[in-house]
Amino acid sequence: MVMLKLDRTDRLILEVMQQNGRISNLELAERVGLSPSPCSRRVKQLEDAGFIRRHVTLLNANKLNLSLTAYIHISMDLHTPERFEHFEEEVAKYDEVMECMLVTGNDSDYQLKVTVPDMEHFQNFLLGKLTRIPGVTGVRSSFILRTVIDHTELPLTHIQDWMEG
Repeated sequence: MVMLKLDRTDRLILEVMQQNGRISNLELAERVGLSPSPCSRRVKQLEDAGFIRRHVTLLNANKLNLSLTAYIHISMDLHTPERFEHFEEEVAKYDEVMECMLVTGNDSDYQLKVTVPDMEHFQNFLLGKLTRIPGVTGVRSSFILRTVIDHTELPLTHIQDWMEG
């Protein structure tokens, strides 16, 4: 991976691309004050250095009849690398799992974000898949009633603290 120290232009490229991942290189170059070739090179450098992980299209879950989202806290019986590795391999197989995080506190080891069409699908997922993973001893679920904030852009204001001078 290429090491790169970000400057103001890099930060602006990242901000603009987070807002619109489909922006053309020409429009991006205009927005950040570069000509197209240097802009394209900068984007490639940001990708190569790992600042840009991937380009995605965000879908509307409700339009796709995926109206139930839950956060599930999972407790495990053993806290061994092998047990955790097996759990992580299993949940990675399930399309319903949008996020899986190893967490601290709250008497749980993992937090999952799961999206399904309805409560019947959730019950099938929970009882037919999740609780059948060896080592799962506790499951607590919280359901999303209403989303108040839903954005994907990471905050970049702190970058000025470690940018090139």
